[in-house]
Amino acid sequence: MMQTDKTAPKLALYTFGLFIEDDDHPANDSFWELNDRIFAIVDLCNGLIARSGYADEDGPESWGREVYPHFAHEYGRDTAPSTLSLWESIEAAMAFVYSGLHAEALKRGREWNIKPSWPPYAAWWWPHEAPPEWSDAVQLHKRLHDNGPSPKVFNFKSPFGPHGEKIALDRKEIRRLSNLNAQRI
Repeated sequence: MMQTDKTAPKLALYTFGLFIEDDDHPANDSFWELNDRIFAIVDLCNGLIARSGYADEDGPESWGREVYPHFAHEYGRDTAPSTLSLWESIEAAMAFVYSGLHAEALKRGREWNIKPSWPPYAAWWWPHEAPPEWSDAVQLHKRLHDNGPSPKVFNFKSPFGPHGEKIALDRKEIRRLSNLNAQRI
């Protein structure tokens, strides 16, 4: 769904994990089987503005050169499962993340991923019309890891609004959007 006010801040959401095994190891087959289905679902979700693709795959254009947090390199990896997307609201992002097939995949995360010593995601308000690049996401993810939640970058447990104010999540709106998404999929 496209946002009508292009000047309004958008919620940027970056996710990052590291597989226990190499990307192409059979232990990750069930992850990859769910991956394409989940991307097809997110593209139908209420409140999604856009998501970055990957330079080496068909689909949406990649938002800059793909880079990864230093954690990937510490584990000897040059790639990692990660996503970058823009949303109309925190509630819209949460309605997708914590319901449906994506929520089921989250419950299975330990099957595929190393238990992180880093934040599994970072959120921030993006005021620009052009989308953030992967390098922006990695920099803000590092800031969240190093300094904790702040008006600049945060998580869903300690959210901030687009003007730097602490906010409470609208749980009714999250449920409403989850139900709408379920009807569309």
